[in-house]
Amino acid sequence: MGVRLMVVDDHRLLAEALASALKLRGHRVLAAAAPTSGTAELVVSRAPEVCLFGTASPAAPGVFDPIVRIGRERPQVAVVVLGPVPSPRGIAAAFAAGAVGYVRHDERIEGVERAMLKARAGESAIAPQLLRGAFAELLNPAAQPDDEGRRLLRMLTPREAEVLVRVAEGEGTRLIAAGMDIAPSTARTHVQRVLMKLGVGSRLEAAALAARTGLLERAAAHAAAAADGDRAVDGDGAAVDGETPQGPHVPRATRVTYGP
Repeated sequence: MGVRLMVVDDHRLLAEALASALKLRGHRVLAAAAPTSGTAELVVSRAPEVCLFGTASPAAPGVFDPIVRIGRERPQVAVVVLGPVPSPRGIAAAFAAGAVGYVRHDERIEGVERAMLKARAGESAIAPQLLRGAFAELLNPAAQPDDEGRRLLRMLTPREAEVLVRVAEGEGTRLIAAGMDIAPSTARTHVQRVLMKLGVGSRLEAAALAARTGLLERAAAHAAAAADGDRAVDGDGAAVDGETPQGPHVPRATRVTYGP
């Protein structure tokens, strides 16, 4: 007997493709929808037997809030999460929210179907190796890596942090110079320093590294904070293109220090 289910995923195409495949296998799909933020409303109104809940970010804060609401308002609905692996914390978060199963995104359709049937029968639906990995991570958490974004930010001067933000926004040398009211040659020098300090060979690589490590957000925040003061001096205290060197006799100059 087919399962009466709903398929939701942040990516509509994935939801519709999975729904189509399950229909061909004799299951009744009540809805295939995106984004997952509307999952709770759909489930509460349609009351399926099983809800397949797809997410690409199972460890993100609040991603499983809809499952909590489903458990509260439609406790008879079995929720099976479709997510990436490895994600031990995501698996733990899914079960803590009330899910009864967790299936890899790249699982074959037969595996998804088995999980649906087990969930409808009131059984937990998760591969043993995934469960072992989740428990291993929770019992023996890996050491947290250093905050790479913060470490990289400490290498940059306030001016270089602002330049990095502008580079990430796609500004060229002349636009950077105009926006910071400095000469193009100075802007070019700042860009070269940023690339050298970050250990990358191009502006595109710098932007990608900054986004990946969280450096971009930190640099933007520091650049905005520095904009409230007089930033006529670079972070090394050296004058650039007619700017006044920092020293005791320049009372308005502000030196920004990046702490841990």
